[in-house]
Amino acid sequence: MNKPLSCGHSKAHLFTVLRGRPQAAAAVAGSESYPDLSGTVRFFQTNEGVIVCAEISGLPNSELPCHDRIFGFHIHKGTDCSGNMDDPFADAMSHYNPNGCEHPYHAGDLPPLFGNNGFALCAFLTNRFSVSEVIGKTVIIHDHPDDFTTQPSGSSGTKIACGVIRRSAGSCL
Repeated sequence: MNKPLSCGHSKAHLFTVLRGRPQAAAAVAGSESYPDLSGTVRFFQTNEGVIVCAEISGLPNSELPCHDRIFGFHIHKGTDCSGNMDDPFADAMSHYNPNGCEHPYHAGDLPPLFGNNGFALCAFLTNRFSVSEVIGKTVIIHDHPDDFTTQPSGSSGTKIACGVIRRSAGSCL
């Protein structure tokens, strides 16, 4: 028998969750240096974990063959996307890491975004957090890939886009 998911979904239909309303979402916007960068990151709570679905456009593109851009992608513990001259999203703070884990085991360490002519689409399932735990936190896109080794943040470079995770209206959390 299939194990039911929250909001009335069953395990056999995990992908059908993406057709429904997410419990939370972040509208991502690029820094002043990346004004065309935008997108949405949606969060769907299931009994198996959280499905995260990111749709991003306006990512920097490489004209060189074999140099497609890969971008670090994280949830940060800050609650605001403001910053300063040195870091446009300084108030996003560091990776979300409620358990004090080493990198890349922070709850906020996410798979990278693979650029495709300035676009990226990424969907994955994680049990590192629940949707309710990350509401109010920030989603960050970095200009370099996370190396999944360097402490504390994977040497992923400059923060180029940010969005605050907000509860969706009418969500069933």
